[in-house]
Amino acid sequence: MNDLGFDKHPGYAVLKGLADAGHQAFAVGGPVRNALMGLPIDDLDIATSAEPTVVMKWAEAHGFKAVPTGTDHGTITVVSGHEGIEVTTFRRDVATDGRRAVVAFSDSIEEDARRRDFTMNALYVDVQGVLHDPLNGMPDLKARRVRFIDDPAQRIREDYLRILRFFRFFAWYGDPGLGIDADGLSACAELADGLETLSKERVGTELLKLLNAPDPSQAVASMEQSGVLMRVLPAASANLLPVLVHLESENGIVANPLRRLAALGDYDGAAHLRISKKQIIKLHNMETGLLEMVSPKQAGYRFGLETGRDIVLLQSAALETPLDKAAFSDVDDGARSELPLRASDLPWLSGPALGVALKQAEADWIASGLSLSKDALIAKSPK
Repeated sequence: MNDLGFDKHPGYAVLKGLADAGHQAFAVGGPVRNALMGLPIDDLDIATSAEPTVVMKWAEAHGFKAVPTGTDHGTITVVSGHEGIEVTTFRRDVATDGRRAVVAFSDSIEEDARRRDFTMNALYVDVQGVLHDPLNGMPDLKARRVRFIDDPAQRIREDYLRILRFFRFFAWYGDPGLGIDADGLSACAELADGLETLSKERVGTELLKLLNAPDPSQAVASMEQSGVLMRVLPAASANLLPVLVHLESENGIVANPLRRLAALGDYDGAAHLRISKKQIIKLHNMETGLLEMVSPKQAGYRFGLETGRDIVLLQSAALETPLDKAAFSDVDDGARSELPLRASDLPWLSGPALGVALKQAEADWIASGLSLSKDALIAKSPK
């Protein structure tokens, strides 16, 4: 356990406490996968033979706050060290409809493992640090092979979001040289219409997680090949994404999932994904700057420093040209610029006529590359 670092996590006290009380208790899923791959561990999820009422009583008896966040699915959130630790009873599926499952509690780690999605997520570590691998997922983890547990089609029918998770996990954890699992890809293609049963919020959240991977290009290309991409973004294309990712990598620029979403070219993407209002505005601005091929100064002035730089990157990717770092300076200049004309400079106008004149002056100034002087703008204004 010390080798994986779980003993330093606040959730370790819960894991050890349940084991000391005589229950089977394991760290499971993402934390185990990440620890074995040398990646950061955030949450610590625990699987246990103890049923939810037992977990609640144990937690309260030992001074932990316990919240019944998902008792129907066997989950109690135990607060340890100001962190919520999800403790879930071993389960088996009784019925599924592609979005949610009816479960029964189990005392079998193998039954619990078989209801998970990918073999690399069905790894368990006990409090002594012993790895339990009931479905032989460790070889897949070592090979960075993202593979569904048992029958891919059955796993997908249990929850159609697993289609997008399959591509996300390949983007984050798969070996690009090995390629995407053919059986999984085939099942995703066959069952892609099931994505229409999911909420746009779930799809949007999952897609942005995928696009935030270091290089999601191969995963997104596989989505397009299998017909999955058109199900979530009907007008999208994967062609521009690898060029953008290369520019980001070459210039040491941090990945931005919204920028990458804009690169997919579905300009109604916000409606398809139901993302936040702030994200919708940012995405619309990036798409506008790309489609209109606005100058870097104009991009900075109209859309601000951060979005202006995103637009420059997208334009470079679209034109397949190296990034001109000087363009970032122009974006900075534009973001700091102010229209040199004020209402007080046009004292002979008032009311709606003044508003129209100022709006036209700003349009003329932007069209000039922010170069027209106040005197030139006054001269162009209606007398």
